[in-house]
Amino acid sequence: MDPLGNVPVFNAVLSKLEPERRTAVVARELVIALGILLGFLFAGNAILAFLGLTETSLNIAGGVLLFIISLRMIFPGRGDANVETEIEDPFIVPLAVPLIAGPSTIAALLLFRSKEPDHMLEWTAALLLAWLGTTVLLVGSPKILAVVGRRGARALERLMGMILVLLATQMLLNGVGDFVRSL
Repeated sequence: MDPLGNVPVFNAVLSKLEPERRTAVVARELVIALGILLGFLFAGNAILAFLGLTETSLNIAGGVLLFIISLRMIFPGRGDANVETEIEDPFIVPLAVPLIAGPSTIAALLLFRSKEPDHMLEWTAALLLAWLGTTVLLVGSPKILAVVGRRGARALERLMGMILVLLATQMLLNGVGDFVRSL
């Protein structure tokens, strides 16, 4: 869900809103994202079956996607610094989807669900804990930015990007290994 990387983006997108309205928008977007993620977690097998996807393809695609996202976190382009802000509060896009409930998070949930469907209670608890942590960080993001500053926020985002590169590489290696074994 990358709440540390999303702190600057959320603050830029919501910068023209009053603080009270801003908190309400963040809370609304977090609840929408949670609903979307829970939907994918519980309907994961049906979605995989309908689309004809395998765990191997999810591992490879999720690894590639997460790798690209993490590289953008480590090496942001010039356009990332000047996020276009909206006068009205955004609804679902871009905050709930893809910033909170992004493609890599959805792919990971689908993968967890398909690999170990007997652990739904654990996957749900993990999702809720990750969402709760994301909620705390995003609601408190103005205070976080005040403490760490812009440079500190950028450093945290790059550190998280490095960790995500490692996770993406492992997902990709798992997918390629599964594919080779299936031949």
